[in-house]
Amino acid sequence: MVAVEQAERPFVPLDIAVLTISDTRTLADDRSGTTLADRIAAAGHHLADRAIVPDDVDAIRARVKGWIDDPGVDVVITTGGTGFTGRDVTPEAVEPLFEKRMEGFSTVFHMVSFGKIGTSTLQSRATAGVANATYIFCLPGSPGACRDGWDEILVHQLDVRHRPCNFVEILPRLDEHLKRAKAKAPTSPGATI
Repeated sequence: MVAVEQAERPFVPLDIAVLTISDTRTLADDRSGTTLADRIAAAGHHLADRAIVPDDVDAIRARVKGWIDDPGVDVVITTGGTGFTGRDVTPEAVEPLFEKRMEGFSTVFHMVSFGKIGTSTLQSRATAGVANATYIFCLPGSPGACRDGWDEILVHQLDVRHRPCNFVEILPRLDEHLKRAKAKAPTSPGATI
């Protein structure tokens, strides 16, 4: 399915934080984090923060929790630690923070990935959810997976002009039970997810 954009709606830039999970990478050689940061900026969003933490449940959870508690962060994207080795613990660290799990993200990510790498997509536990009115997306650690996740899914769903619906227009309603909205996005009548 081809993304449909609606040019007459004004773009709403989001504040997006990027977390690389790796025992070995630094900012100088973090190609996956750079891939995401470059695409975030190119799309017109703001890189709210960027960090690298080791493959450690407590370190990952603390960094993500800090961002979801920050009203200046709308979206968190992680890269790395979604495989099956003993050090791959990103889902274990992040999923307990979810108030709502986004089952469809993993499904769509695997559909996109299958077209590129075939059945090797089974080796990813890409996941996503919502916590404290913040979207959280956990991507694999390869630059290719980050490109696929951003170019095929996130660039569209994080653009208020995308039709028939997108994550931006419902962002102010994620925490309506708390009566405080983090971001202001135009809403369209009848838009539901």
